Amino acid sequence: MNTFTRIASASTACILCLAAGVAAAAPTYGPELQGFDYPHPLKHFAFTSQGESLQMAYMDVAPTVAPNGRTVVLMHGKNFCGATWESQIDALRRAGYRVVVPDQIGFCASTKPAHYQYSFQQLAANTAALLRQLDVAHASVVGHSTGGMLAVRYALMYPEATDALVLANPIGLEDWKALGVPSRTVDQWYQRELKVSADSIRQYERATYYVNRWKPEYEKWVDMLAGLNQGTGHEIVAWNSALIYDMIFTQPVYYELPLLKPRTVLMIGTSDTTAIGSDIAAPDVKARVGHYDVLGKEAAARIPHARLIEFPGFGHAPQIEDAARFNDAMLAALGGS
Repeated sequence: MNTFTRIASASTACILCLAAGVAAAAPTYGPELQGFDYPHPLKHFAFTSQGESLQMAYMDVAPTVAPNGRTVVLMHGKNFCGATWESQIDALRRAGYRVVVPDQIGFCASTKPAHYQYSFQQLAANTAALLRQLDVAHASVVGHSTGGMLAVRYALMYPEATDALVLANPIGLEDWKALGVPSRTVDQWYQRELKVSADSIRQYERATYYVNRWKPEYEKWVDMLAGLNQGTGHEIVAWNSALIYDMIFTQPVYYELPLLKPRTVLMIGTSDTTAIGSDIAAPDVKARVGHYDVLGKEAAARIPHARLIEFPGFGHAPQIEDAARFNDAMLAALGGS
């Protein structure tokens, strides 16, 4: 072996060792996100649904100043958890709000049942049961992404209990299936979710959530999702994710937006391009969906008493991309209740 070959071999070995070290250092979490640190203590609401004994994880955070007597419920998105609301929780606490932040069944720190008929009605009913347990009769509801779809369903089912509705880049502002996006079976979704990795999560979030503006602090949320998906609950996490994607795709709330009764504020990052299933859509279909610069305005026109706040140039997660700006707008929106 000549000197060059020895050096090349040593360099390759070193690179492989470093890669192995990085892989070994990558966090993995349990099927209910065991090992991941939440910003406030997690509690668990035990209940029975569809014959299953379930636990819904949640944070119930008290204000840090004199209470204003109001409660805000924060509803996370599909690739988010209650923990990703950490900045909003702190802002709301400092404004006197009690903040309830559930992880929905099938997500994050909550139960991942092997058999569950997912529907937004069911998740809304689960949330209502949690709030009854906590003696919360009225609340303002803030929903992001899939949590926006759930917040709409919750407000439709429980209008008297919903003081105000704030929707941050909600999905469901269009019916992708009706616009030509092809359907996947649950089994197809499952095979897709089994392949989720830190790299695929990071690439998608960079492009869609942050419009190719990446910051080191976003890595925590990549680790959260990748660690959950690649941990000991790999298959049950992927299975529940597949069932949830099927729910999202097949249960649009778009047609019922005009039926909303609570005062509604839409907070929209205009460069968001989220459209479920568009990755397998024909080019002409893909070109028609996911235009939040248009969808926000259209939704505001269809929802009674709605107001639109736009974040020009922001992506799917303005509450993370510019938390201070988002929080000021959110508090102003809630303050008008």
